[in-house]
Amino acid sequence: MDVAGLSAPVATPVEIVMLDGQSANDGAAAFADPPRRVLFVDHTAVLGGGEIALLNLVRHLDRSRYVPVVLLFSAGKLAERMAEAGVETHLLPLASTVINTRKDSLRGGGLLRVRTVARTLAFTIRVARLIRKLNVDLVHTNSLKADVIGGLAARLAGKKVVWHIRDRIAEDYLPKAAVKAMRFLVRRVPHYVIANSQCTLQTLNAAGALPSASIPSGLELGAEQRQRVVHDGLDTQDFTAEEPRAGGALRIGIVGRLAHWKGQHVFLDAAARVRELFPAVRFQIIGAALFGEEAYEKDLRAQAMTLGLDGAVEFTGFRDDVPQLIEGLDILVHASIMPEPFGQVVVEGMAAHTPVVATDGGGPREIVVQGETGLLVPMGDAAAMAGALLLLLEDPALRRRMGEAGARRVAEKFTIERTAARVQEVYDQMLLTPERGEQHQRAIARF
Repeated sequence: MDVAGLSAPVATPVEIVMLDGQSANDGAAAFADPPRRVLFVDHTAVLGGGEIALLNLVRHLDRSRYVPVVLLFSAGKLAERMAEAGVETHLLPLASTVINTRKDSLRGGGLLRVRTVARTLAFTIRVARLIRKLNVDLVHTNSLKADVIGGLAARLAGKKVVWHIRDRIAEDYLPKAAVKAMRFLVRRVPHYVIANSQCTLQTLNAAGALPSASIPSGLELGAEQRQRVVHDGLDTQDFTAEEPRAGGALRIGIVGRLAHWKGQHVFLDAAARVRELFPAVRFQIIGAALFGEEAYEKDLRAQAMTLGLDGAVEFTGFRDDVPQLIEGLDILVHASIMPEPFGQVVVEGMAAHTPVVATDGGGPREIVVQGETGLLVPMGDAAAMAGALLLLLEDPALRRRMGEAGARRVAEKFTIERTAARVQEVYDQMLLTPERGEQHQRAIARF
């Protein structure tokens, strides 16, 4: 890892071997273009869902075509993981007052305060200078703060920019001023927009047009459609179990950072109802309070005590072995009380052959096939959630069928290889001339 201002290490291109034993670099030899450098920008190095998705994507790029470079605005686990993956990584520290501003705190002014705006603009100019120095071909931003700062900096540096939107741009998720600002900027800053779900993409449409309407941006690219939904994919090798666990007490878990909108309190209410009929069931809350939400964790622990769950529920805190923990569950719960932008944990549960009970809003609707790969229940409805859990607890064969169907759906629709290929198609469209693009497609078609 390099702190900006010091000499930057150059990542060694990785040889990608295809399933038939041939190298993807053989296809690249069919056209002489050198690999392009793509700068990925994220404001945080905390391993949230978006950052894990970014790490998976960067690890699976075809480096004979695209060499990843990463710029982070704070130090942390993500920087360490990128360095372990051999990715050229840079750190340009942003003021903690900006880094630690939560989305919901913007309602009080947040990033829109005059002093914060001035500080952010000065930082944006520094980022633009670094982008020029790194000699990249494209900038790919990965978070809302990175979209604004990295996107504007890329424009100042004369580089093309992709916004990867992983948050719903809606007033139930962000304050009204932030929604208006993002919908304004999305038509002016990025040359291309990638959304992690159709649900997310629809919320970008400030004018109220159809979901398929284009988001024109950039004079040089014209007004044709420049947007795409690319669901986050998993490295399925992280999940090795072929069927749900057997033996011992039945276990139900929820995975994700501890935040009110993630609905762990609803999970606890449902758990108390389940225990009335299945007193031996055990529950796990897997995750930690990451962004100043420690008070919510205290409330959850107090709630568990009040409900008489203190001996039946385990708070694991942050864990590095989430795939193994999910494989140890009989049922995985997703409990968000507002529409989820995507729902990575739902895909993880399905990949682990674990039946899923998820709330029916946002991305999970695009992931779960109701009654086949899992069960969808109304958001915030603990009774409905408990009913779905009881249905699965009473029918081991149904749990097994749903687990198997879920794993098949992930293999077909939600692999990291599929995600990386679709993102690289965006890069091809932006960076390759039509003639070069056709040559490339013919070259890789042989594999």
